[in-house]
Amino acid sequence: MILEALNYAGTYWKTAPEFRPHIRYSVNLWARANRCEKPWGEHEENCKRFILSTASKLKQRRTAVILGSGLLRDVPWRQLAAGFDTLVLVDLVHLASVRMKLYGRKYRNVVLNSRDLSGYDALKTSGLIEPLSFLRQVPYLDLVVSANLLSQIGTGARHRMEQDGASRMPQDTLQRLIQAHIDGLSGLPCKVCLLTDTSFDIIDKSGRLHQQEDLLHGVTVPNVAHQWDWPVAPFGEESKDYQILHSVVASEVR
Repeated sequence: MILEALNYAGTYWKTAPEFRPHIRYSVNLWARANRCEKPWGEHEENCKRFILSTASKLKQRRTAVILGSGLLRDVPWRQLAAGFDTLVLVDLVHLASVRMKLYGRKYRNVVLNSRDLSGYDALKTSGLIEPLSFLRQVPYLDLVVSANLLSQIGTGARHRMEQDGASRMPQDTLQRLIQAHIDGLSGLPCKVCLLTDTSFDIIDKSGRLHQQEDLLHGVTVPNVAHQWDWPVAPFGEESKDYQILHSVVASEVR
C-alpha cells in the first residue's frame, strides 16, 4: 500500500485536473500487474512481438504513436525509442513509475501526451465522433499502435453512462465509440496495429464457465492475425475458486 500511495502522490501533480480521477484506476492496475507478473508475461511478450513485427515492415521510422501506452509493460518502448526519431505515448494518465522509467534513462525523443481517446464527450455534446483526428497533426507519422485500449473505451463509457444517466446518450453509444476508434485507425495514412481483448470468461477450477461477456459489444476487429488468452485475474487474485480469462486479438488494421 505504501508503494501505491507514493505512486499516486507522485502522479497527482503531474496530471491535469480533468484526468486526476483516473489515477486510482491506473495505480490499481499497476499493483495488479506487479502481483500477476508471471501469469501476464506471455500476453505482454505476445503484444511486444506483434508490435515489433509490424514496425519491421516499415521503410521509414520517423514518428511512432502508442495509443493507450498505460504501464508500458505490453509495449516494446525501449526498442521503439531506439528505432524511431520520436515516440509519442498517449494515455489519460502517465504514472510516476512510468515517468521514472523514461526520464531515469534520459529518453529525450519520448513525448508524453495526456488525452481522452474515447470520443465520449464529443458524442455527448455534438454527436460527432473523431477521437483520433489529432493524429492528422502529427508530422512524419509512420506507425500507430492501439495497445489494449479498445475494450476500455466501452467499459469506461458504460461507467460514465451509469453516472450521467443512460437516457442522455444514444442507445448504441458503446458500439459507436468502439467502431469510431477502429474507423479512425483504418483511415490513417501509415502502418497501424491494434491489440485488444475482445471478451472475457469467468471459469472455475473444474473448467466450468460461469460468465462470459463480449467486451466489444458486437463490433468486429478486422484483419485479425493472432489470438491468445490473457489471465487478467488468475486463481487467487479475485477468488481462489475462479479465474477471469480474456481473449486477445492482434490485427494489422493498415
